[in-house]
Amino acid sequence: MYGEKFIEPFIQLVNENFPSSKHYFIIIKNKKFHIKPRSNIVFLKSNMSAFQKCLIYMKHLNQVDKIILHGLFDRDILLVLFFQPWLLKKCYWVMWGGDFYFPQKRSWIKKQIIKRIGHFVTYIKGDYELARKWYGAKGERHECFMYPSNLYKKYDIKPNEHNTINIQLGNSADPTNNHIEVLEKLLKYKDEDIKIFVPLSYGNEEYSKSVTLKGKEFFGDKFIPLMEFVPFEKYLEFLGEIDIAIFAHRRQQAMGNMITLLGLGKKVYMRSDITPWKLFKDIDIEVFDVENIELDLIDEVIKQNNLKRIKVYFSKENYHKQLTRLFEA
Repeated sequence: MYGEKFIEPFIQLVNENFPSSKHYFIIIKNKKFHIKPRSNIVFLKSNMSAFQKCLIYMKHLNQVDKIILHGLFDRDILLVLFFQPWLLKKCYWVMWGGDFYFPQKRSWIKKQIIKRIGHFVTYIKGDYELARKWYGAKGERHECFMYPSNLYKKYDIKPNEHNTINIQLGNSADPTNNHIEVLEKLLKYKDEDIKIFVPLSYGNEEYSKSVTLKGKEFFGDKFIPLMEFVPFEKYLEFLGEIDIAIFAHRRQQAMGNMITLLGLGKKVYMRSDITPWKLFKDIDIEVFDVENIELDLIDEVIKQNNLKRIKVYFSKENYHKQLTRLFEA
């Protein structure tokens, strides 16, 4: 796995709820996100040579019963799996989205890995169906939220009263957020009492600058870029102040943000042609189409139903059952 912001809580949860002696983590370090050293973790430096990384992978992967791949991004792990295909039957791939969407951009080796991998881990059935359609995948699907950031949590947040309509746009400085496309849709509301908050603390720095320039040009002081990474508790306070959240990704992305916002009773806009839309509709959660953005706040009946459904489906109890089945299958 790569060291991302949601990895430390995941490792902590696994070690606290399952025998740590049965779980071994290989992490490609990321200086931005701290992962606490533990006896069952080995860290790989991001600048480590391909040869060194492949040796470490080969040393460990042949000794274990299961291999859980948190995203399929690392070229070296793909090479190891390609040249040791007997490992694929015990591989469980946690599908992140960015690792398999846009199949025309994927290497031939990655396509072969996905086609032959034994197991797929996702709670979004539509993503699994896309892997079957695009890559001819035949492995078994395992439903699992995978990371604690995808769970419902009851937060005692006391929102400050505000006279503006507070809008969150996107979740990062990744071009897949399609910020400028949404800003253009919001232009008709530029004279309304709105504030547009845009998290840009991680991702593409140049893209972040271009979004900020365009946002300021369109909305002036009503556009507020969030440039610094803040602790989760502080971020929650921010989410508590949001009225409407808009995510214009053309693929599965920002699920932790959406689940948290829905669990806080917020109005969430997203595209209707991506797999999370169907997931939410299947579990009777009301989300709204980004093609028809309006500034009216969420209806109280819809809000309460969303809260109820999020609380039941994305619960700790359901998550623990999923992990138990995944680890013991």
